[in-house]
Amino acid sequence: MGIAVFYHLTQSTVAQTAAVILPRALAADWRVMLRGREAAALEALDLALWQAEDSFLPHGMAGGAQDRDQPVLLGTGAIGNGARALMLVDGAETSPKEASGLERVWVLFDGSDEVALQGARGLWTKLTSAGLAAQYWSEESGRWEKKTERAAREAG
Repeated sequence: MGIAVFYHLTQSTVAQTAAVILPRALAADWRVMLRGREAAALEALDLALWQAEDSFLPHGMAGGAQDRDQPVLLGTGAIGNGARALMLVDGAETSPKEASGLERVWVLFDGSDEVALQGARGLWTKLTSAGLAAQYWSEESGRWEKKTERAAREAG
């Protein structure tokens, strides 16, 4: 059982934050599923990741013949690349059962969007109530700071 890490974005974009996290996941030899709710938003993120100046991030959009081989797969559905980690953006969800089988779940949400805040709070409650470990990070101060943490425990 891994950990769910919530990132409250107030200064960075999803693409900027993903561009920092995803190379670290690949360095740990983890495949990642990046799940969003809307294909159009994922296509924009796909383009931003390809155009990142700092590094090359191998990835692809779900629905192709090579899905299983993608180190990072962007899509709206089920994990299609044998990922050990899951990144949720744009209000995408996961279940406690799915999350508990992964090394890491990252939840990136826009701190200026009340719907996104409420969704992240609901997901935090759902995952921690099921016994998963979780951390909440915020960049409100200008740098990333861990604000709270819940240890893994038996659900109940």
